[in-house]
Order: sequence, then structure tokens, then C-alpha cells
Amino acid sequence: MKKKKNRLVMRTVILLVIVAAVGYTIYSSVFSDGGVVNKGDEAPDFEVTTLDGETVRLSDYRGKGVFLNFWATYCPPCKEEMPYMENQYHIFKEKGVEILAINVGEPALTAQKFVVRYGLTFPIPLDEREEIYKAYGVKPIPTTFLIDKDGKVIDRVTKGLSEEEIAEMMARIQP
Repeated sequence: MKKKKNRLVMRTVILLVIVAAVGYTIYSSVFSDGGVVNKGDEAPDFEVTTLDGETVRLSDYRGKGVFLNFWATYCPPCKEEMPYMENQYHIFKEKGVEILAINVGEPALTAQKFVVRYGLTFPIPLDEREEIYKAYGVKPIPTTFLIDKDGKVIDRVTKGLSEEEIAEMMARIQP
């Protein structure tokens, strides 16, 4: 009888430890703030390849304002804001503002078809393994970071943008 009771206690303790470990893992993955880049932070540098095969680093754009946008082809707000971004790119590029529109988690061919359909001319880096997306703590898509000429994040916007909002944001990061 005592052996059965000891065995029951031991099984219960092991089960509680497993439940606690699983619960902690779920909690920390859902509510973790690790890797989130916010207003006032230094923008983490990254190196990535664009659709054109060019390797770019965020630090290559020091001295310029950077409109860093995370997007995907399946995202309705992304489809709406991309033509606005293209329009403003032509206005602000000569004023020292660059767009890096990082496609998240999709094959190059999917992103390329979207770029051709919308006639986009700004750089489209590919984050197929979602490494930059995770490093910046991006949720949801689209998310846009405004980065000043010194590499400091001056704003983080987690919604689709109108053309007026994009123009205002680009003016804010103009060097």
C-alpha cells in the first residue's frame, strides 16, 4: 500500500513539473518582449539580399532616413499602401529618404510577381527565414519603422498607411 502511495505521489509531482514547464514555455512565447524594437531604440543592423540580388545592410543607409516596412503579398493593407509608398519614394528619394520594404517569409518568385504587378522600384529585401522580422519583434504585418539618419528608431507603426501618412512620416525622417 505504501509503495502505491509513493508511486502516486511521484507521478503527480512529475506531471506537475511537466505541466508547469509547458505552461511557462507557452506563456513566455506569447508574452515575451524579447527582440522587440521600439521608438527610441537603436535600429538593429542586418544584412539581406534584395529581389535584384543586391546585398544591403541597414548601416549602409547611415546619413539617410529609412522607411523600413515589413510586408507580405497576402496582406490587404500592404497591397493598398505599396502604391502610396512608390509615389512618395519618387518624391523623397532625392531628399535623402530611402525605403526598404522587407518581404517576410515568402519565396522570391511570389514577391517578384507582386513587385511587377504594382510597378515597385524601391529595394525589396527578402526575409524568407523571418530572421529580421523576429529580431525586430514585428507583429502584425504591415509594420513600419521610421529610422533617422543616425540609425535611431523614431517611430514604430503597426497598421496600413494612407498616402498622406506616408508623406508625413517620410518628411519626419528627412535628414
